[in-house]
Amino acid sequence: MNRSEVTERIMESKIQNGIRWSDVATVLGGSKEWVTAACLGQMAFTAEQAAQVAAIFKLPHKAIAVLQVPVARGTLDTPVPSDPLIYRLYEIVSVYGTTLKELIHEEFGDGIMSAIDFRMEVVRQEDDAGDRVGITMSGKFLPYKPY
Repeated sequence: MNRSEVTERIMESKIQNGIRWSDVATVLGGSKEWVTAACLGQMAFTAEQAAQVAAIFKLPHKAIAVLQVPVARGTLDTPVPSDPLIYRLYEIVSVYGTTLKELIHEEFGDGIMSAIDFRMEVVRQEDDAGDRVGITMSGKFLPYKPY
């Protein structure tokens, strides 16, 4: 059993049993964003979390070990994503990436925003013109150091 197979079983169980990511996050005591990423194979669970995920999604016992293995993060099936929602996020970075980089450098100096020491929140924002998607990303600033 590999990570892709475990992810596929998680998704099958989620659909068949009407499980919500926010409910899984509540059981695990984490954010719905991180827990969802982990269930989709982008993060590794602790032993305790892996056992809880296996119970929630009715996974075989051997999946518990697989859920704890460090993963290849940030992998997509194609260099430019074709899924419309993921493509729009890619497009946002393509259009506004240089703006974000310039503003971060102006505010913090020469460095990067960590994707390791990172938080994210996705919320629904009610709007009379149609509900909006609110995405907040917060990463620790890591300055480049001379050596």
